[in-house]
Amino acid sequence: MRGELLILSTRSMREYASRVAFQVETFPDYRGSGRPREFVGKLRTVRFADGEMEVEVHTSLRGKDVFLFATSGRNEYGISVEEAKVELYHSIDALRRAQAGRITLFEPYCSASRSDRTTRRNSVGFWVHYKTLVSLGVDHIITYQLHSDKSKTVVDPTECGIDDVPVGPLLKEYITDNFIKTTEYLEEVVQKEWLFCSVDAGSEGIAKRYANAFGTRLMIAHKQRDYAKANTVERVNILSDSPIEGKEVWIVDDMIDTGGSVSALVRELRKRNVAKVNITSVHPVFSHPAVERLKSLYEEGLLDRAVVLDTVACTDQMRQEMPFLHVVSSARRSAEIIMRINEEQSLSPFFEGFNCRDYLNSSLKLFI
Repeated sequence: MRGELLILSTRSMREYASRVAFQVETFPDYRGSGRPREFVGKLRTVRFADGEMEVEVHTSLRGKDVFLFATSGRNEYGISVEEAKVELYHSIDALRRAQAGRITLFEPYCSASRSDRTTRRNSVGFWVHYKTLVSLGVDHIITYQLHSDKSKTVVDPTECGIDDVPVGPLLKEYITDNFIKTTEYLEEVVQKEWLFCSVDAGSEGIAKRYANAFGTRLMIAHKQRDYAKANTVERVNILSDSPIEGKEVWIVDDMIDTGGSVSALVRELRKRNVAKVNITSVHPVFSHPAVERLKSLYEEGLLDRAVVLDTVACTDQMRQEMPFLHVVSSARRSAEIIMRINEEQSLSPFFEGFNCRDYLNSSLKLFI
């Protein structure tokens, strides 16, 4: 074991971190280990009159294995991206000055990875973010589903490693538990009537993993953008080697930002007379006007449901406005990762693929 475990969070993820801590307390291995139950620390953010900031540590950290939860995405406090990043950097500096034994930053949604394209005259947000974290003293970074694998090319594992943990299996388990339930339904309905569709060529790999997991056909959508404007889709083309009329389609993506891509794709699919359209995505970024777009699709009868993780906070108001939204908790997965790292165990089980049939059969055995 690496040392006494301590969980901290910036203001942006206090609620999420408290749920992770609760999950850690439920693990039999933890409860029977004789370790103290006080493993949640406290940070305090101080703002000066001129807008400057300090972060204070109100917990002893010396020699401890510290896991800091943070995000620059939407949060329950309404903290902006810029302020959340500055608070994160101050927090790491405070942890290092307080003599933390090891600092692991846990960013379930790394918003900086949106900026990953390199040209001769543009900044690269993820590179700036990563280099800042390393220079301040972060030892390890954990995140869920970076926007692009090419982001990881900036990582120097001799300075600070990163584990980009796939969490698609959590969404697949939820879909199986709530919308499939039995192997009979899998064979007679899902594998005959469902299709998984990428939202663009870049998400083809994600959609292919869904199709393989459920044994269904794959569709690929190709969107044509106007790169002179951010978040703009001009046209959507759909590629499929089988008829799609009357089928239930699941659109798959790593995140929903403004909702422009999925909105255009849903409308295009409905023109082609599919029976139902659903969306599943890891990160519910939901920048304006995503909520309005998704609501319109639902109210027009074009969208049936959307299944997302809780890597970005979905407020009560958003959930009320989108009754079709299913938010899947990732807190237990985060707790499992923390425990494994603290005990110096492999994270390999979290990188294994999901198979719906195997999952249903294993669940069935639990009741026999």
